[in-house]
Amino acid sequence: MSDRDSWISNLGFVLAAVGGAAGLGNIWRFPWLTAGNGGSAFLIVYLLVVVGIGVPGLLAEFVLGRCGRQTPTAALRSLTGSRWGSWLGAFNVLTTLVILSFYSVVGGWILRYTLVSPVGAYFGQPQQYFGAMSFGLDAVAFHLLFLGIVAAIVFFGVSHGIERVSKVMLPGVVIILLGLAVWTATQPGTAAGYAFYLSFDAEYLAANFLSVIGPAAGQALFTLSLGAGVMLTYASYLDDNASLPRDTLVIAVSNTFIGVLAGLVVIPLLFSQGVDPGQGGPGALFVALATAFATLPGGELVATAFFATVLMAAVTSGISLLETPVATLVDSFGVPRRRATVLVSVLLAATGSGLSLTSSVFQFVSGTLADLLLTVGLFAFTVIVGWLLRVEALAEFRAGTDRFEWVAKPWLLTVSWVLPVVVLFLLTNTLASLAGMSLGLGGRALIAVVGTVALAIVVRNGSRSDLLSSQ
Repeated sequence: MSDRDSWISNLGFVLAAVGGAAGLGNIWRFPWLTAGNGGSAFLIVYLLVVVGIGVPGLLAEFVLGRCGRQTPTAALRSLTGSRWGSWLGAFNVLTTLVILSFYSVVGGWILRYTLVSPVGAYFGQPQQYFGAMSFGLDAVAFHLLFLGIVAAIVFFGVSHGIERVSKVMLPGVVIILLGLAVWTATQPGTAAGYAFYLSFDAEYLAANFLSVIGPAAGQALFTLSLGAGVMLTYASYLDDNASLPRDTLVIAVSNTFIGVLAGLVVIPLLFSQGVDPGQGGPGALFVALATAFATLPGGELVATAFFATVLMAAVTSGISLLETPVATLVDSFGVPRRRATVLVSVLLAATGSGLSLTSSVFQFVSGTLADLLLTVGLFAFTVIVGWLLRVEALAEFRAGTDRFEWVAKPWLLTVSWVLPVVVLFLLTNTLASLAGMSLGLGGRALIAVVGTVALAIVVRNGSRSDLLSSQ
């Protein structure tokens, strides 16, 4: 692996990882999920999940990546000593393909809106415009164009493609969002939006906790790119001098800041124009904001700046998702990077085109299926780090840092027991909702605890080779 590509600098890795996480999940998904789930109630649960699950989970994925030094299939096979690891790695690659299939469709929407915003093409009838372009042959064309942009960047590799683009685009996203947030604060009627978004509503949360926890946790996993092997792949290009705990904190805080900042732009702006922020679901960013932009002085300029920001964020996340399957072909099968990029892009062109034509399937894939795949992937990562590796995981945690030594054992304890219980609870919550089962909070919690303890006994009492007897 000596000729394997790598990051030019640690800053490049951090910016690429933040860019990979802080994409449409923050600017497209976060505002409408927040608005549709109680505003501040959703925000507080989301922040708690980021701190309690997201940060230790992201660090666990980084540990796996640098320890394995390869992409998910080869790295997890080597680390687990079992074919089970290869199957998990293949599952991770499949997850990135599923997510990028719908992600590139939304990226196509963003690209189109960026191009037509200078003339306000959708201002007159925003609902009708979005309905006409969101699914159908036009959506297929823009999905392919967006995918082509992402593929062109990955085509040139980690250091010359992904890192260089991330160093330019991510600061651009933050600067424009900050400017828009300041501008939004000057608009009349935003006070109600800030109250809805920032004033904690304990009564709403108590009455709707089970309905809020699922979307909030799914959003936390989605926006941090956890459970798909994306961050594992990025960390595999790191050297031993990088401090994984430090980088994890910087990436998680930066990503969360961008999401909260996007909410400070979108939600108060909608309130200022009398638009219901919870309407429209996945199309809310386009329909509701278009309604607001149409009534504002210089709305075309504001709309162009906003959608250009979202487009840059979408591209940085798209390249992180595409890198995992491409790097897998490069590392595990010896396919040249450029050919691998073309092969994966052709597959995604087909799957994304299918989703571009079918609204109902798109909504299921972009919501329930994506959350389910990410949750399963994260659970498996915690099992490997917390119950199989342990000593190796602690050594990898400590490499490159002395400042965070005191956190090492509490982190491993969290990954070994707290994360599996919480993630299994979230998984039970999702599956129960899909099956239409009526399990209360206590029932779901009991399943999570018993399931975690039972699995821990099975895994920790057997050797790696005995886990599936697949050597």
